[in-house]
Amino acid sequence: MTIASTVVPPLPAHSLMLFLGAIVVLLGLARLLGALATRIGLPAIVGELATGVLLGPSLLGHVLPGFADSFLPGPAEQMHLVDGLGQFAVLLLVGVTGTHLDLGAMRKRAKQATLVSLFGLVIPLALGVGLGLLLPAALMGETGGRAVFALFIGVAMCVTAIPVIAKTLSDMRLLHRDIGQLTLGAGMIDDAVGWLLLSIVAAAATTGITAGVVTLSIVYLAGFVLLAVTVGRVLVRALMERAARFEDSGPTVAAAVLLVVGGGALTHLLGLEPIFGAFVVGLLISQVPAAQPKLAPLRTVVLAVLAPLFLATAGLRMDLTALADPTVAIAAVVLLAVAIIGKFSGAYLGARLGGLTKWEGLALGAGMNSRGVVEVIIAMTGLRLGVLNTATYTMVVLVAIVTSVMTPPLLRYAMKRVVQTEEENIRFLKHETWLGREPIRTG
Repeated sequence: MTIASTVVPPLPAHSLMLFLGAIVVLLGLARLLGALATRIGLPAIVGELATGVLLGPSLLGHVLPGFADSFLPGPAEQMHLVDGLGQFAVLLLVGVTGTHLDLGAMRKRAKQATLVSLFGLVIPLALGVGLGLLLPAALMGETGGRAVFALFIGVAMCVTAIPVIAKTLSDMRLLHRDIGQLTLGAGMIDDAVGWLLLSIVAAAATTGITAGVVTLSIVYLAGFVLLAVTVGRVLVRALMERAARFEDSGPTVAAAVLLVVGGGALTHLLGLEPIFGAFVVGLLISQVPAAQPKLAPLRTVVLAVLAPLFLATAGLRMDLTALADPTVAIAAVVLLAVAIIGKFSGAYLGARLGGLTKWEGLALGAGMNSRGVVEVIIAMTGLRLGVLNTATYTMVVLVAIVTSVMTPPLLRYAMKRVVQTEEENIRFLKHETWLGREPIRTG
């Protein structure tokens, strides 16, 4: 009997060289620019995010394309290798962030998180849809028509970049603060709704909006959350506690990686965003105290290596040279203003209605305003579907860059005026111990 099989050939030597070279250049420059950003008083994420912009078509790829192609992957297959590593990195970054979220504290502030999320979602969504109805037809893609285009712009305005704000909060040592916890909690709600809306818009651009498509998306989202808080909670606790019994941290780290990536894979299978599943699994892992100290090696690798690499790859598809067109430039400024005003006003209003101070409201507005790579993912989706054209894609990417860069200084300014509580002090010492860092007290 003959068994037919197809053996996949290994990666060609030249392709492997390009991949390894790209990793060395991206990670090396990201770490360098991150250190420079830190020296001038900005979180490392600012320099790391700028890496891809400098190396991509916005600068080096535009000025010296031949030189850029010599060490950065050009063909789609090569870029997909880097993308795959970047996606693995972002899942672990989001999962690690979830392990720092104090669900006990979040339950106490459930009303505040809900109000911040609600207003931080509805106001920018409404403003974005309104702007999408008014933008010139030349900025629309070829698919979906004006209504779908407007809804897509609204979705792009209402999201919050959990991976980017998570890295920012970690760099600034603010994950332990109640405002940091609230930002992550409210941001996750916003993003869950945002991904749901994105799936509806994607369906509208291809097959049209139907009651069945909307209902199915909502059912999948609710079903995953229900599965997580019942079966998932028990399974994660059992696996993590068993792994934590070993003296060495290897089994605990491996179990956490498998669970986080598995959660991302499951939500992706359901048509939802993988980072949502990774974050939820991270939350479940946070409920296993015995595992937390042994996750320090994973947190170190994720924050020092994988996260900078991921942020660097995010800018490789950004082409800011399109802003040379006056029409595109003016529309981009208007879009940026709507994005900032909508998110800030929504989060601030929700915070004030929830009983928080004006400085806490401003801090939440600054954190929720960060769009980062989530905005880039949405922009790429719109470009792939034909809802956006290249110019509009660039405008949305500009929002991602500017809001991510402006978040750290505004957040620092507001948080200096928010008194740190004793409960936050205790949480801070615990988080720093988990990260293996020297617990320098922050304000």
